[in-house]
Amino acid sequence: MNIKVENLSLSYSNHTALEDVTCELNEKKIYGLLGRNGAGKTTLLSILASFNKPSKGSVTIDGEDPFENANIMQQVAFLYDKSYKEESSHVINLLKDVQRYRPNFDMSYAEDLIEKFKLNKKKPIKHFSKGMQSALNVIIGLASRTPVTIFDEVYLGMDAPSRDIFYKELLQDQHDHPRIMILSTHLVSEMDYLFDEVILLNKGKILLQEEFHSLMSKGATITGNTEIVDDFVQSMNQINFKQLGGTKSVMIYGELRDDKKQAALDKGLEVTPIPLHDLFIHLTEEENK
Repeated sequence: MNIKVENLSLSYSNHTALEDVTCELNEKKIYGLLGRNGAGKTTLLSILASFNKPSKGSVTIDGEDPFENANIMQQVAFLYDKSYKEESSHVINLLKDVQRYRPNFDMSYAEDLIEKFKLNKKKPIKHFSKGMQSALNVIIGLASRTPVTIFDEVYLGMDAPSRDIFYKELLQDQHDHPRIMILSTHLVSEMDYLFDEVILLNKGKILLQEEFHSLMSKGATITGNTEIVDDFVQSMNQINFKQLGGTKSVMIYGELRDDKKQAALDKGLEVTPIPLHDLFIHLTEEENK
């Protein structure tokens, strides 16, 4: 499937949540949607899932407007931090209801995930803990196997072992049943290895959209003797530094050619990639100054 967003804007009274957003998702891979609180991540995803209509611009999925389009929306699943406090059904009954509207739903896989997440089949969902409700959302999203699957911080409330199960299942099911998968998250350092491509949203605008490995190649940390490091990085775009005694570590943003990397090594300096989490913080800090 293909998702095309063109000049998308959404305003509420005098607040602009999204402004002139343009992007395209046309490959079956995992997209990490990153942004600070209030950046517009959930707003953008809610429009993709037809929960909202834009004020301006357009969204098309396989060339069609998805809003109130039953054929398209059967192919899109939007999982978010949903409360089930009024849900008296048991988990299997709820999943059977979901199955009616999801042609690719795999109940056998859903039941396997219920066991892995240790959900109580006999307990009303409204009595599930927050983490169990989050696990239920994960099960719905993975087992539905929709061509477009959106997880908007769906892990909230899950403990570390449950999140680990989620990540492993997501990667395995994406391998076995590839589709467009969008993950919105604040846990950048924990989830970055999942992403094939990164979309960075800031103040309602797209700051960048780039393949993960390409983005990671555009930053490096140079560490070593303070004077040698300062001399080496003086003409580079420095986004952060740390110093301890006579040792300094400087983060630079901008592609570091192989000859420059070798020159750094020849000077006794250490060159390491910048974690996506740090790059995310400093890119958005720069834009917010």
